[in-house]
Amino acid sequence: MAPAGQTTYQKDERVLCFHHEILYEAKILELRHTDPDDRKSPYEYLVHYKGWKNTWDDWVPQDRLRKFTEENRELATTLRREAEAALRQKSTKPSVKKRGGSDRSSARGSEERQTSVPGRGTKRARDNDVEKEESFYTRPSVRIVMPDNLKSLLVDDWENVTKNQQVVALPAKSSVNQILDDYLKEEKPKRTGSSDLDVLEEVIMGVRDYFDKSLDKILLYRFEREQYRVLRKRWESETADKGPLDIYGAEHLTRLFATMPELIAQTNMDLQSTNRLREELSKFTIWLSKNSNNYFATKYMTASNEYVEKSRGVPNPTPGTATSRLV
Repeated sequence: MAPAGQTTYQKDERVLCFHHEILYEAKILELRHTDPDDRKSPYEYLVHYKGWKNTWDDWVPQDRLRKFTEENRELATTLRREAEAALRQKSTKPSVKKRGGSDRSSARGSEERQTSVPGRGTKRARDNDVEKEESFYTRPSVRIVMPDNLKSLLVDDWENVTKNQQVVALPAKSSVNQILDDYLKEEKPKRTGSSDLDVLEEVIMGVRDYFDKSLDKILLYRFEREQYRVLRKRWESETADKGPLDIYGAEHLTRLFATMPELIAQTNMDLQSTNRLREELSKFTIWLSKNSNNYFATKYMTASNEYVEKSRGVPNPTPGTATSRLV
């Protein structure tokens, strides 16, 4: 988005325009200031959606427009495909209230989830739970695009850790910080206005913060916690300013994006902010999918018997030997 009073779009320009959650190809027919008496007021644009009747022509604010670039066209295609898939799923499945999220994130949750005892608790507590649940489902939903190859990598990751008792070799060949820096470096030149660039940097900063705070609480499988314990002790004892963002890589970052819908649903963002965040996060997952060969581990490390015992809380007669071979 350009500063007030400036425009990065021109009459007759071919653009992409958001209508709800989908980007449509459109053409700018006219533009004007939102306040005719104030030449510094923001612009709004009369757009015609390609393939639609003129009755659908609409005046839209600049933040609904995107440049007609290859990256944005790919995003538009992916958003449309995701919306169609969601519509098909909704029409073929019975209506059941269920918290949104990925199959893989649900699998990790079920790995450690403890079920409550039915019938326990007061009526007020149950009523409060119902109110909280209803409040949760009225919040804007976020379906972040997760390309097929990232979904496959998530499934492989889950199997390697939980079934094969393996762990990702750490430090990762490319840390979360490095991956996000690479994306910023590539994406910044494509941003057409200072506000658009500010949004990008704010979102990436938020991803870093979410990852740092949620790694040990949400993203790790039980089998990885011993590895995390040793690494944490190491980076806390060293003088270098190291942390999860410098040690972990693409596998755990992708797990974060799989759980993002649940995390965002717990915020109080309005619909416009939620849709913009969804767009930015989806752009990143598409980029990571294209560059997955550069960032994901090609193999996992098999844990020793000593490590397996430690991960289960069984005392080890030779402390340190198991985890030292994993990190």
